[in-house]
Order: sequence, then structure tokens, then C-alpha cells
Amino acid sequence: MAVTLRSIEVAVPPTALVQHQLRDLFTAQPALGRLGARLATAAFNASGIERRHTVLAELAPGADTGATAFFDPATGRLLDPSTGTRNALYAREAGELFVAAAEAALGGCQGIGAGDVTHVVTASCTGFYSPGPDYRIVRSLGLQPSVQRSHVGFMGCYAAFPALRQANAICRADPDAVVLVAAAELCTLHVRVRDDQDTVVGASLFADGAAAAIVTGRDLGDAPALQLDDFASVLTPVGEEAMAWNIGDNGFEMVLGSYVPHIIDEHVESALAPLLSRDAALRGSAHRDVEHWAVHPGGRSILDKVETTLGLSAEQMRPSREVLRDFGNMSSATVLFVLRDVLARAAAGERVCAMAFGPGLTVESGLFTRVGSPLTGRGDDAEPVTVAAPRRELTGVR
Repeated sequence: MAVTLRSIEVAVPPTALVQHQLRDLFTAQPALGRLGARLATAAFNASGIERRHTVLAELAPGADTGATAFFDPATGRLLDPSTGTRNALYAREAGELFVAAAEAALGGCQGIGAGDVTHVVTASCTGFYSPGPDYRIVRSLGLQPSVQRSHVGFMGCYAAFPALRQANAICRADPDAVVLVAAAELCTLHVRVRDDQDTVVGASLFADGAAAAIVTGRDLGDAPALQLDDFASVLTPVGEEAMAWNIGDNGFEMVLGSYVPHIIDEHVESALAPLLSRDAALRGSAHRDVEHWAVHPGGRSILDKVETTLGLSAEQMRPSREVLRDFGNMSSATVLFVLRDVLARAAAGERVCAMAFGPGLTVESGLFTRVGSPLTGRGDDAEPVTVAAPRRELTGVR
């Protein structure tokens, strides 16, 4: 039985930040020392990002929001709210992004309606609340109250893969199952001003966004889809301290050591070996023989290492680099943005290898096959269609 990933759709907050403007705002912070300002300038300039989205509307130049717990426009200062304050805004805003992406994915899946969905699997690591986003999706989309719900929490940038693996297992156990998978992250809620490199690099990369898709084993005709072939999870022998995600008193704290790209350079081939060796058609082939790649754009240096080490072409890396350029690193949702682009580009029968990296250091990967008819209405050079989540005017959190 073939299980397929269908109708991948995305949602972003309406506030888009231009990278060089955000760089100037961050480097002007009085809490940042001379060294921190130099680190920030270099990190923002080398990020490969042109714009990214945030739920913090007050960060947009000229925004008329007044002072909030996150930003004081009168002084231009980024403030340092408590973890509770940050999480309260997550609870208010994340659900709207989850619902916007899920509604778009469900609406775009031919032959599937709200009453067909049997399971909801959500993923996020940038906040917590209960009843959570899985509950919100069921209520807002009018799904059956008997829908089974799961949440993949606090696993970081690779969490879309455990969510897809779970959906795959559900559908193989029950051929009639329809699983709605959704990931949303509000990374910008945890931006802080510190001189240390981890904080500076995080501020230069992370953004807000959501993505959702339908996974099912049902026969839906010739509709475009990605067949789920196999998954693998590998812990590298080093890197436990190089990438981590902790809860502090003033937000969640990212550990993103400068050695992470080197760890990926040294271990990405061995991390992919279990996945590729199990596929008879790819066993012994060069990595570039897999037509399409969906690499989580954790940062430009990570993409550079993957491209060089695996011998991939610039064209094979283009979807990852374009998502990084236009949206930044949205943690768990990001690789679904890339897969959405690949679905539009790939031809029937072509293979796709996807991977993401996260705390541990963990490498999650998956193999897919493009099936079905061409995806109409999206050219190769078209920007991904985004859905701006409806939201109330931001008045500040006290």
C-alpha cells in the first residue's frame, strides 16, 4: 500500500521584516557590546536571508502599535520579557497559524473533506498550552470530535519527521486513515539581546511560520503527491552540547555552536547511509543521483556543507536556499516549506531525499517518490503561496 503526502500548504504572520533593517535594529541595542555588535553584523550579513516573518508587529519600521512587553518604539530598545509573557503570546498567536495552514492543506486536498480526517499530529517547540493546537485545529476546522490527536513537542528543527513517521505508521496500520500533520513555530518570541555567539546567531536566523499537509493511504486518483518510502533517524557521535534548546527565565535559550556545520560536514554521509542503503534503486549510487533534495535550511553555512560534502548541484539545493532567503529558519515547519516547493518542481517518478538537523545532534531523513499528475498553477520560479493568519491587533502583553 502506498502512503502519500498531499496538499502541503503554508502560513506566515502578516508582518515581514527585511533582514538589513532588523540587523540595524539589533546592532543598535545598548545592551550589546562592541564585540556583540561585530558578531551580529557578520551573522546577519552572512545569513542568506532577505526577509522573514514575525508575530511581533511592533518590530516593523513605522509600526503604530505603541510600547509592548517586547519592544519600546520610543527608545528603539528590544525588551526582555519573562518566559511566561513570551509563552502567553505564543498561546494567543500560534493557534491561528496552525489553523490557517491546516485549513489550507485540507481545502487543497482533492477528495478529502473535514469529515474524512481521522488523526491530527502537530509539532512545535517554541511554546506550550493546553488544550493545545491539535485541539484548536479539530474545533476550528469542524473535524469529527472522535479524531485522535498527538503532539510532537520540543524536538526542535527536525520535528516534522517524527510527525510524518507517525502519520505513515497510522496509515499503514489503517489504510482508510487520513492524518492532518501541522507544524508551527514562533521563534521570534525568544529573541534576546546578549553578547554571546549562540544568541546573536539565533537572532539572525529564526522566524515564524507554519505548514500543514494531508497524509493518507487512500486512493485519490492521479492527484499530485509525494509517496512516503522510508525514514531514518541517526544520532551523530558528537554534538550533544553543540545544539540544544533550553527553557530559561527570560525565554527559551538556543545553543547553536559554531562547530555545528563541521559536525554535519563530518557525519552527514554516514547519517544518510542507513536510509539510502535500504533502497535497492539507490544503493551504491552517488547522492546527486537522487533528483531532488529538501534540506532543512538551518543556516547558509549548513547548506554549504551539505552541498559540498554530498556533491549536490546548485539546482538541487535551490529550494532550500530560496526558503531560507524568503522565510528564514522557522524550526520544525521549515522543511515542509521546502517539500512544498519540491512537490511543485518534481516530475512523476523522480525521487526526493529530505533531511533536518536538531538537538542531539540528531539527523532525521526521509525518502519520497513524486507520484501523480503535474501540479498546475505554479511555475518553477513562482514564490510559494503563503496564507497570512488572521489575528487581532497586537496591544502588548503585561
